Amino acid sequence: QVQLVESGGGLVQPGGSLRLSCAASGLTFSFSTYTMRWYRQAAGKERELVAVIGRPGGSTVTADSVKGRFTISRDNAKNTVNLQMNSLKPEDTARYYCNAVRATENYWGKGTLVTVSS
Repeated sequence: QVQLVESGGGLVQPGGSLRLSCAASGLTFSFSTYTMRWYRQAAGKERELVAVIGRPGGSTVTADSVKGRFTISRDNAKNTVNLQMNSLKPEDTARYYCNAVRATENYWGKGTLVTVSS
């Protein structure tokens, strides 16, 4: 059974930082062969792609809205993908989801809530 479990969310003041992690287990193939993504969904809004990290080689892409503030990384030895979030803004408030994709396989975690508020 595939599981993606996100952690690290919470309440943070504007300008603060959080580090989200997603731990994968039960994948059919090696974790390193999956493209990993972070999405977020704010209340009343559509789910938005935040960042992508590719297979070994680790090419990354981040959304314009978080460019320069968020960094995605992966640790293939630990089957984890991380999202370092700096200079957080109230508009970053959302539930953040981890996603793993390989060919026809597509898995989601349940998300972790990030609230940016003073």
